[in-house]
Amino acid sequence: MKYMKLGTKPDTFYTEEAVRSVVSDVPADLIIHVNNTKYQLHKPKFCSNNENAATDDTSCDQHYQFPLLLKCGLLQRLCSDTDDDVPDGGGGGLPVPVALHDIPGGEEAFELCAKFCYGISISISANNFVPATMAARFLRMTESVAKGNLVAKLETFFNSCILQGWKDPIAALQVAWRISGWSENRIVQPCIDAIVEKILMPPSKVTWSYTYTRPGYAKRPHQSVPKDWWTEDVSELDIEVFRSVISTVRAARLLPPPLIGEALHVYCCKHLPDPLQLGGNVAASANGDLHAQSSAAAATEETVAKQRRVLETIVTMIPGDAGAVTGRFLLRLLRVANYVAASSSTRAQLIRQAGSQLDEAKAADLLIPLPSDPQAYDVGAAEAVLEYFLAQFQRPVAPEERRRMNAAIEKVAKIFDEYLRTIALDGDFPVGKFVDLTECLPDIFRNDHDGLYYAIDTYLKEHPELSKADKKRLCRMIDCRKLSPDVRGQAISNDRMPLRTIVQLLFVEQERAMGAGGAGGSHSTVAAPDRASVNAVAMLAARKKADELPAPAVDHKSDVHRPRGDQAERARADGAAMTRSLSASTKMAAAAAAAAPRTKERTAEESRGSRLRNK
Repeated sequence: MKYMKLGTKPDTFYTEEAVRSVVSDVPADLIIHVNNTKYQLHKPKFCSNNENAATDDTSCDQHYQFPLLLKCGLLQRLCSDTDDDVPDGGGGGLPVPVALHDIPGGEEAFELCAKFCYGISISISANNFVPATMAARFLRMTESVAKGNLVAKLETFFNSCILQGWKDPIAALQVAWRISGWSENRIVQPCIDAIVEKILMPPSKVTWSYTYTRPGYAKRPHQSVPKDWWTEDVSELDIEVFRSVISTVRAARLLPPPLIGEALHVYCCKHLPDPLQLGGNVAASANGDLHAQSSAAAATEETVAKQRRVLETIVTMIPGDAGAVTGRFLLRLLRVANYVAASSSTRAQLIRQAGSQLDEAKAADLLIPLPSDPQAYDVGAAEAVLEYFLAQFQRPVAPEERRRMNAAIEKVAKIFDEYLRTIALDGDFPVGKFVDLTECLPDIFRNDHDGLYYAIDTYLKEHPELSKADKKRLCRMIDCRKLSPDVRGQAISNDRMPLRTIVQLLFVEQERAMGAGGAGGSHSTVAAPDRASVNAVAMLAARKKADELPAPAVDHKSDVHRPRGDQAERARADGAAMTRSLSASTKMAAAAAAAAPRTKERTAEESRGSRLRNK
């Protein structure tokens, strides 16, 4: 960062009891109040040739010492009425104080101007240029008042140094906006123009230093400047200035929309923390007295209001071009919108845009915390995003677009089933709501039900108190024919599955085996379920029957609880009957498999006899 040095004398300002003074043998005869600080300074003193007059280039008259008033047109006017009361020697009446409470930049800016008048060495850079310039203009330190005055020197430094750099105009813009907003347009607009001019330059012409801290970037060798080299530095700006910069860049139509989207993404990552990473309400950190809690709540409310303003501005800046921003970024903005209570129009726009790009997301992106309880998720928002994604398939599209959408459907089905599995971990999530959420994605959009099975199994595991009817209601949504062989094998041995579901799985296994056995000939054979599956169902049936028995009878002669003997025996009998039934199916299948070759031979012999008779 460039700087300008003015003056040569050492700093002789000092503080004593909240009063700023200058080391001098001459008594102070000029009192200036700036906010809460009192300055004891000097009016101009005429010097003879043998006296120590100011000799640096900031002196407007070599025959005057302390030329503060000679360089400040405003102070000349304010002090003109007191000249008769306070002679130059300072021995007359008391000096009349001058109040400068509304000077831009406050005490720091005024002191820079005062030191310049005293010939004390000061350094001007982009960090203090704006307050120094505004204060100098306020004090009327122009060329019409004195030659070589401060305003002219600052303007030269601004045009030749600050505007020619990259980080300098950004730093100056930050300070200017913090002090005056758009009111100091003579500084703000030239800085914006200088920044935009450099952004629009080809990366090959970038020769200045810039900030680029992408993960892993510093470890890789680089041959050229990245296209988004400018995004991190401009993210330091206030949102209004940032919007002005991006709007000017977009108006030039020289950068692709994804690059604009990347700039928005970088800005949001810096100024809008992801609610998933907050871990709770910030105000909850103040656990002290009521005053501390009230202060924390007020600070949090102010922070949230600022974040809401940033979010709603960013949403209006998102380019409408396809691929300008990612679906994951849009869902992050939706999480922030939920957290900061953004307007309904902002949320609706984000839901619409995120829904159209849902296939680019991950399951975790759909986890949208509730503002009232960051540990709970707003499933309504996720459902709305999915509904908008599905609404795209209600309009006619070209064949190529249809193929792309079919691929997107397959991705979204897997994403949503994984999301359901995460939601199922909530032990307080109602079963009816879980069923409704599951049915948001129509069955025709699921090519397989593996993800749905895992989601339902997770829900059964986290909700062991579910009734038999609720378990059946959940498992009824699983299409056993859409499960992969590995998942079917897991489900058959899963004791959380209802007996009806396991029997359906066994029948599907039998159908698959029938199809595999008949693939090599014109007559398909019937393959029976394996013995392990039969035994597993029998044992499960017995166990489930025993679980449905009434409470065990208590033998009052001891403290041991024993089940009723007749009911336990009935459960074992039912299990044996199930085994016999499945064993009979096995025997029938085996008999059919053994009879198939003999039937084939007999059919062949009859065919030969028929041909002989015809001859």
